[in-house]
Amino acid sequence: MLVWLASEPELLSRFCALTGVDAGELRALSEGDGFEAAMIGFIAGHEPTLMAFCNDNQIAPETITRAWQKLEYGSGGNDF
Repeated sequence: MLVWLASEPELLSRFCALTGVDAGELRALSEGDGFEAAMIGFIAGHEPTLMAFCNDNQIAPETITRAWQKLEYGSGGNDF
């Protein structure tokens, strides 16, 4: 996801603005707790971004939204 986001300068800028993270810090932060959830939440929380990510990566949007729900709220349904 981070590689995809890095290839989308406008979205990368938006992600950094919303999270307060400097673009230069992303690689180091990507290994920290909660980064995956933040990244999935960013993508899943904005339908145009979700659709662009899924289209570019040939992933069903439902897969991303289920992953986001599982990370945010714990297990509560189908595995992804």
